[in-house]
Amino acid sequence: MIKALFETINSGSDASFLVNSFNLEKFNVPYHFHPEFELTLILKGKGKRYVGKQMADFDAGDLVLLGSDLPHSWKSESISTPGFHAKSIVAQFDKSFLGTDFFDRPELSNIRNLLKISAHGIHFTGQTAKEIGARMSVLAQEENALKKMLLLLDILEDLADSKEFVLLDQDGVVATQINSNKDRINAALGYIIDNFRNDIVLNEVSAVVNMSPNAFCKYFKRVTNKTFLDTVIDYRINFAVQQLLSTDRPVSEISFDSGFGDVSHFYKLFKRRMKMSPLNYRKSFQKGL
Repeated sequence: MIKALFETINSGSDASFLVNSFNLEKFNVPYHFHPEFELTLILKGKGKRYVGKQMADFDAGDLVLLGSDLPHSWKSESISTPGFHAKSIVAQFDKSFLGTDFFDRPELSNIRNLLKISAHGIHFTGQTAKEIGARMSVLAQEENALKKMLLLLDILEDLADSKEFVLLDQDGVVATQINSNKDRINAALGYIIDNFRNDIVLNEVSAVVNMSPNAFCKYFKRVTNKTFLDTVIDYRINFAVQQLLSTDRPVSEISFDSGFGDVSHFYKLFKRRMKMSPLNYRKSFQKGL
């Protein structure tokens, strides 16, 4: 039984922030969160990115800034050949890594605002992602500690000036929770992310957050403004949409792989949400191309 995990990050005594390069067989870190801000660049690999309540495809060049305690995970798609298929650069820093009031200075107002917005998760696109991606590689290779710190601040300042971005967890459900609520909602979302393609058991997820099923359903609706079941269906429909647009798999196969046990029920829910059938949705997209 999996829930959003708390990660402890230790920058060590010789640095106030971390910059790590990873070369892996695949991205399979569980849905987790930590108090540090995180800037992640995907150099190689593709699959699904989970930030707060949002799920989306990712590919090489993916550049995302994550706020403090915002749960997240990158999960690689199925890989049949051996080897290293996942590569990334990750910078992690605490808001007070240069002093408790460092970002309160007027000269740093742009970065301060950027860090506030990052509570929703920020996906940078276009030329910004390309330029910052190249400088992230320089950041990872820089050995001089002072130059490394200045490079990070320079990157954050340019990200703050960019207009090429998309907020990921746009409803801000996770971002706006007080600390006492974050653990519970993160645990519930973590359960959904790891299980929505399989059978969802209400007793299991309510046990994860130490609540009765009835109390959990009321809590989830109050916090997210959606029922637990509607949220599970959102994830399943979202996954099905991405499969319809990126593969030529049969609709029935996509239906079962998305967590729907009955194809006719899938058609009914899909049409209600997307205003057209799965087949027409695919054809409409292909016609647009």
